[in-house]
Amino acid sequence: MGAAFYIAAAIAILSTAMVITRYNIMHALLYLIVSLLSVAVIFYIYGAPFMAALEVIIYAGAIMVLMIFFVMMLNLGQQSAGDERHWLTPRVWIGPALLCLFLLAELVYLIMQPPAPPAGEIVMVDPKAVGKSLFGPYILAVELAGMLLMAGIVGAYHLGRQKKKITHRFLERATQ
Repeated sequence: MGAAFYIAAAIAILSTAMVITRYNIMHALLYLIVSLLSVAVIFYIYGAPFMAALEVIIYAGAIMVLMIFFVMMLNLGQQSAGDERHWLTPRVWIGPALLCLFLLAELVYLIMQPPAPPAGEIVMVDPKAVGKSLFGPYILAVELAGMLLMAGIVGAYHLGRQKKKITHRFLERATQ
Protein backbone atom coordinates (compact mmCIF):
# COMPACT_ATOMS: atom_id res chain seq x y z
CA MET A 1 0.00 0.00 0.00
CA GLY A 2 2.99 2.29 0.29
CA ALA A 3 3.31 2.60 -3.48
CA ALA A 4 -0.41 3.32 -3.83
CA PHE A 5 -0.10 6.15 -1.31
CA TYR A 6 2.84 7.69 -3.17
CA ILE A 7 1.03 7.47 -6.51
CA ALA A 8 -2.11 9.12 -5.11
CA ALA A 9 0.00 11.75 -3.32
CA ALA A 10 1.93 12.51 -6.51
CA ILE A 11 -1.34 12.95 -8.43
CA ALA A 12 -2.65 15.21 -5.66
CA ILE A 13 0.49 17.36 -5.74
CA LEU A 14 0.56 17.51 -9.54
CA SER A 15 -3.11 18.41 -9.87
CA THR A 16 -2.87 21.00 -7.09
CA ALA A 17 0.10 22.60 -8.84
CA MET A 18 -1.98 22.69 -12.02
CA VAL A 19 -4.77 24.43 -10.08
CA ILE A 20 -2.36 27.14 -9.00
CA THR A 21 -0.74 27.66 -12.40
CA ARG A 22 -3.85 27.68 -14.67
CA TYR A 23 -5.03 31.04 -15.94
CA ASN A 24 -8.42 29.72 -17.03
CA ILE A 25 -10.71 29.24 -14.03
CA MET A 26 -12.54 26.26 -15.55
CA HIS A 27 -9.26 24.40 -16.12
CA ALA A 28 -8.26 25.11 -12.53
CA LEU A 29 -11.60 23.79 -11.25
CA LEU A 30 -11.17 20.56 -13.23
CA TYR A 31 -7.75 19.99 -11.73
CA LEU A 32 -9.11 20.85 -8.27
CA ILE A 33 -11.68 18.06 -8.65
CA VAL A 34 -8.85 15.65 -9.52
CA SER A 35 -6.93 16.82 -6.46
CA LEU A 36 -9.93 16.23 -4.20
CA LEU A 37 -10.47 12.78 -5.70
CA SER A 38 -6.86 11.84 -5.06
CA VAL A 39 -7.22 12.95 -1.43
CA ALA A 40 -10.27 10.66 -1.23
CA VAL A 41 -8.11 7.77 -2.48
CA ILE A 42 -5.56 8.57 0.24
CA PHE A 43 -8.32 8.47 2.86
CA TYR A 44 -9.41 5.08 1.52
CA ILE A 45 -5.85 3.76 1.61
CA TYR A 46 -5.52 4.66 5.27
CA GLY A 47 -8.71 2.88 6.26
CA ALA A 48 -11.21 5.72 6.29
CA PRO A 49 -13.74 4.76 3.60
CA PHE A 50 -16.43 6.94 5.15
CA MET A 51 -14.17 10.02 4.95
CA ALA A 52 -13.29 9.08 1.36
CA ALA A 53 -16.99 8.93 0.48
CA LEU A 54 -17.61 12.28 2.19
CA GLU A 55 -14.67 13.80 0.30
CA VAL A 56 -16.14 12.70 -3.02
CA ILE A 57 -19.75 13.56 -2.25
CA ILE A 58 -19.29 16.87 -0.44
CA TYR A 59 -16.13 18.41 -1.86
CA ALA A 60 -15.67 16.92 -5.32
CA GLY A 61 -19.42 16.80 -5.86
CA ALA A 62 -21.53 19.46 -4.24
CA ILE A 63 -19.07 22.27 -3.56
CA MET A 64 -17.38 22.01 -6.96
CA VAL A 65 -20.79 22.09 -8.69
CA LEU A 66 -21.55 25.28 -6.78
CA MET A 67 -18.21 26.80 -7.77
CA ILE A 68 -18.71 25.92 -11.44
CA PHE A 69 -22.27 27.27 -11.28
CA PHE A 70 -21.13 30.61 -9.90
CA VAL A 71 -18.26 30.91 -12.36
CA MET A 72 -20.71 30.37 -15.19
CA MET A 73 -23.24 32.73 -13.60
CA LEU A 74 -20.72 35.56 -13.28
CA ASN A 75 -19.52 35.26 -16.91
CA LEU A 76 -22.60 36.56 -18.72
CA GLY A 77 -22.72 37.78 -22.30
CA GLN A 78 -21.90 36.73 -25.87
CA GLN A 79 -18.15 36.69 -25.29
CA SER A 80 -18.51 34.31 -22.34
CA ALA A 81 -20.72 31.95 -24.39
CA GLY A 82 -17.89 31.60 -26.92
CA ASP A 83 -15.43 31.12 -24.07
CA GLU A 84 -17.56 28.32 -22.60
CA ARG A 85 -17.64 26.52 -25.96
CA HIS A 86 -13.85 26.81 -26.06
CA TRP A 87 -13.56 25.45 -22.51
CA LEU A 88 -15.49 22.31 -23.45
CA THR A 89 -13.13 21.17 -26.19
CA PRO A 90 -11.70 17.67 -25.71
CA ARG A 91 -8.17 19.07 -25.40
CA VAL A 92 -9.16 20.68 -22.09
CA TRP A 93 -10.46 17.43 -20.60
CA ILE A 94 -7.55 15.14 -21.53
CA GLY A 95 -5.28 15.97 -18.57
CA PRO A 96 -7.88 15.71 -15.80
CA ALA A 97 -9.50 12.67 -17.44
CA LEU A 98 -6.19 10.78 -17.60
CA LEU A 99 -5.41 11.57 -13.97
CA CYS A 100 -8.92 10.45 -12.91
CA LEU A 101 -8.59 7.21 -14.89
CA PHE A 102 -5.26 6.56 -13.19
CA LEU A 103 -6.85 7.16 -9.77
CA LEU A 104 -9.75 4.88 -10.69
CA ALA A 105 -7.38 2.09 -11.73
CA GLU A 106 -5.48 2.51 -8.46
CA LEU A 107 -8.70 2.41 -6.43
CA VAL A 108 -9.93 -0.73 -8.23
CA TYR A 109 -6.55 -2.35 -7.58
CA LEU A 110 -6.78 -1.47 -3.87
CA ILE A 111 -10.33 -2.78 -3.57
CA MET A 112 -9.37 -6.09 -5.21
CA GLN A 113 -6.49 -6.65 -2.75
CA PRO A 114 -7.16 -8.96 0.20
CA PRO A 115 -7.50 -7.06 3.45
CA ALA A 116 -4.16 -6.59 5.15
CA PRO A 117 -3.82 -7.27 8.86
CA PRO A 118 -3.88 -4.07 10.89
CA ALA A 119 -0.44 -2.63 11.62
CA GLY A 120 -1.48 -1.19 14.94
CA GLU A 121 -4.61 -0.47 16.87
CA ILE A 122 -7.22 0.80 14.40
CA VAL A 123 -10.41 2.36 15.67
CA MET A 124 -13.31 2.42 13.24
CA VAL A 125 -15.31 5.63 13.39
CA ASP A 126 -18.89 5.17 12.27
CA PRO A 127 -21.01 7.91 10.65
CA LYS A 128 -23.07 8.31 13.83
CA ALA A 129 -19.95 9.31 15.79
CA VAL A 130 -19.00 11.83 13.10
CA GLY A 131 -22.48 13.35 13.23
CA LYS A 132 -22.42 13.53 17.03
CA SER A 133 -19.04 15.22 16.86
CA LEU A 134 -20.07 17.77 14.23
CA PHE A 135 -23.39 18.62 15.84
CA GLY A 136 -22.19 18.27 19.43
CA PRO A 137 -19.14 20.22 20.61
CA TYR A 138 -18.40 21.66 17.16
CA ILE A 139 -21.90 22.91 16.30
CA LEU A 140 -20.81 26.56 16.51
CA ALA A 141 -17.99 26.03 14.01
CA VAL A 142 -20.27 24.13 11.61
CA GLU A 143 -22.94 26.85 11.76
CA LEU A 144 -20.39 29.65 11.32
CA ALA A 145 -18.91 27.89 8.29
CA GLY A 146 -22.41 27.54 6.83
CA MET A 147 -23.12 31.25 7.36
CA LEU A 148 -19.78 32.19 5.82
CA LEU A 149 -20.51 30.08 2.73
CA MET A 150 -23.98 31.61 2.41
CA ALA A 151 -22.56 35.14 2.72
CA GLY A 152 -20.03 34.33 -0.01
CA ILE A 153 -22.74 33.01 -2.33
CA VAL A 154 -24.99 36.03 -1.78
CA GLY A 155 -22.04 38.41 -2.22
CA ALA A 156 -20.97 36.70 -5.46
CA TYR A 157 -24.51 36.95 -6.79
CA HIS A 158 -24.80 40.66 -6.02
CA LEU A 159 -21.37 41.43 -7.44
CA GLY A 160 -21.99 39.44 -10.59
CA ARG A 161 -25.46 40.44 -11.63
CA GLN A 162 -25.71 42.74 -14.61
CA LYS A 163 -28.28 45.34 -13.68
CA LYS A 164 -28.96 48.76 -15.13
CA LYS A 165 -27.79 51.59 -12.97
CA ILE A 166 -30.85 53.10 -11.32
CA THR A 167 -30.74 56.59 -10.00
CA HIS A 168 -32.77 57.20 -6.88
CA ARG A 169 -35.85 59.39 -7.39
CA PHE A 170 -34.47 62.13 -5.10
CA LEU A 171 -31.21 62.27 -7.09
CA GLU A 172 -33.10 62.45 -10.43
CA ARG A 173 -34.64 65.81 -9.45
CA ALA A 174 -31.29 67.19 -8.36
CA THR A 175 -29.65 66.41 -11.71
CA GLN A 176 -32.41 67.96 -13.87
